[in-house]
Amino acid sequence: MRISVLYGTETGNAEMLAEDIQSALAEEHDVTCANLADTDPAELEGETFHVIVCSTYDDGNLPASAQPFADRLKKGAHDLAGIRFAIFGLGDSEYDETFTHGSLKLSEMLIAHGATQVGTRSVHDAAGNDLPEDLAVPWITDILTDLSVQPEEV
Repeated sequence: MRISVLYGTETGNAEMLAEDIQSALAEEHDVTCANLADTDPAELEGETFHVIVCSTYDDGNLPASAQPFADRLKKGAHDLAGIRFAIFGLGDSEYDETFTHGSLKLSEMLIAHGATQVGTRSVHDAAGNDLPEDLAVPWITDILTDLSVQPEEV
């Protein structure tokens, strides 16, 4: 399967996790990894499954590297029908009211433009004891397993 791992980051944590996901999937899939800042929503391909890793910045905002992607999405009349994605959020539950809102906002924007979210949005809590990759790799592996056993929609 062709997979694009895209990340939105402020401090680099989402980028590191995206690279970990890329490494974990590379043996069985054709996987690329890119910053959302360098990604044009119009160039997302339906033949590629998109895995998005996004942190949250400040008061529940998108991180700096996701903002250009969001701006392009808002400005264009993008029809993302046929685009499938899974999304993983990074945040800190010490900021309870805005915990992982960056990934939530990005997911809502993609869905509003016609993209389909596959699986549930999973999150990592920086205040917890788990490493992000210990949650994200099994999460995406399960989603990809489910995709491979489901017949493609026609």
